[in-house]
Order: sequence, then C-alpha cells, then structure tokens
Amino acid sequence: MFVSDTDESIALSDRGWLPGAQLLIAAEPSPALPGPTLHRPYDTIVANAARRHALRPALLHAVIAVESRHVPHAVSPKGALGLMQLMPATARALGVRQPLDPTQNIHGGAQHLRHLLDEFGGDLRLALAAYNAGAAAVHRHRRSVPPFAETQAYVPRVLAQMARFDNPSIFPTTAP
Repeated sequence: MFVSDTDESIALSDRGWLPGAQLLIAAEPSPALPGPTLHRPYDTIVANAARRHALRPALLHAVIAVESRHVPHAVSPKGALGLMQLMPATARALGVRQPLDPTQNIHGGAQHLRHLLDEFGGDLRLALAAYNAGAAAVHRHRRSVPPFAETQAYVPRVLAQMARFDNPSIFPTTAP
C-alpha cells in the first residue's frame, strides 16, 4: 500500500510503483466523507457499459480481472487486446476501432458478452466458455463448456471474481 505525499490518495498494487505493476484498488480522499473512498479501476466505464448492455458491473469487472488483470494495454500471446482481451477480428466485428482504448474495449467486450448470453439463453457458464474458447467450440461440444483445460479453469475463475466484486464488504458501492 502506498500513500501519496501530495493528495493523501491510497493505492494498492501487486508490486508497488514498479514498471508493469497492476493497480488493484485505489482510494482517494472524498470532500464529503472523512478518509478515502474505495473504487475499482474503470468503475465509470464499466457502469456505463453494464447499463447499456444490461449486464452486471461485477461480471465486467470479473472478466477484466481474469483476462488482463486491469492492464489496459495487455496483449496476449494469441493477439487478444486490452482490458477485456478482444481478438482483433472480434473487435472489428464489434466496431471497436482502438481496442487498446479502455472505453472502446470495455464497451466492445460488454457487447460481445451480451451477444453470447443471448446466444446461449442467458446461461452465464456457457457465455463465459464462449468468451474464452469461442461460440463455435461451445456449439461443437453440444452446448457445454468445452473440455479445454484453459476454458475449464477460466469459467470458475471468472465466477469467483464476480462473487468478490459483488461482495459489498470488499467493494462497497456506497459510502458507509
């Protein structure tokens, strides 16, 4: 944990203020409340994307946490880009022109998740499996989570992160 000398803000990071460090939680002083107020990185963008695509913000935060660990310029070995790790072809199909831009990336990822949820009748496990392995793989495996080790691990990881982000004792949505 680090406290800024200038504005009393607090940041929790996985490696301090080193290059490549990931911001885990930030807190800033609030003029209306004594002490810092917790928020998650990209809260406003996530809230807007969740509202626009009828998704829970915790779902988007969870996908971001698992996909990129909140690193906006993340590029996977397979070429997936940004916070929500959009593949270039998927980004183009969604109209995302700058996939490393957090706003475009989160909105594109939210749109993609909404489409997958609709395609799989609201089944979150199947939509997450399709987000990771592709919808064709889920269909090929008779509308079940494909037997790929990565996908088998991915779905429960996102669901666990989602439960954490939904927990108001860890991430309060309003001030106490």
